[in-house]
Amino acid sequence: MWVLWGLLRGRGNPLHRATDRREAWVALGALLLLVVGAPAAGWAGGAVADASLQRSVRAQHEERHPVDAIVVGRLPGRKLYAGDPEGGSERAARTWQAPDGSPRTGEVATASRPGTPGARVRIWTDAAGHPVPPPMDGRTARTHAVLGGIGTFLLAAGGIEAGRRLTVGRMVRQRYARLDREWAAAGPDWGRAGTDG
Repeated sequence: MWVLWGLLRGRGNPLHRATDRREAWVALGALLLLVVGAPAAGWAGGAVADASLQRSVRAQHEERHPVDAIVVGRLPGRKLYAGDPEGGSERAARTWQAPDGSPRTGEVATASRPGTPGARVRIWTDAAGHPVPPPMDGRTARTHAVLGGIGTFLLAAGGIEAGRRLTVGRMVRQRYARLDREWAAAGPDWGRAGTDG
């Protein structure tokens, strides 16, 4: 709003330079892009991320299957599984049945406590019966997409502001260069009254 006011206010002012008007137009254009373009870019980025993540969620739910495993025993020496992004899974030796019916035994991380030997816990396996992390749910995917949209918005807004600053900086440098040329053309005796020569 202040940019538009600055454009309209300086029209009749003889001290209002053409470069001031051009800088104000650049600022107005950047403001419009920030108000319209950056949110549109953020929405588009979030929508693309959401579509991709929802496809991934569907694929993970098709490829991964929950099975009940039986705790065989706790593994000595390690309490927490270092590769777990949430940091709360524990590893224990468990047995489970693969999709083809064959029994499997191995070290598996679960979000629940491993319990005592013989306890049942839910794990996720792939089509070959190998343990895999649980599939992402739709809400988590949507949260990631929203964060991606916010990141896209911030990136677009930063790019617009950087472009505005570069453009105005270039205009100011050109103005100062023009002033330096005009000052040099005025000569070294500028302002001395009564000097001829």
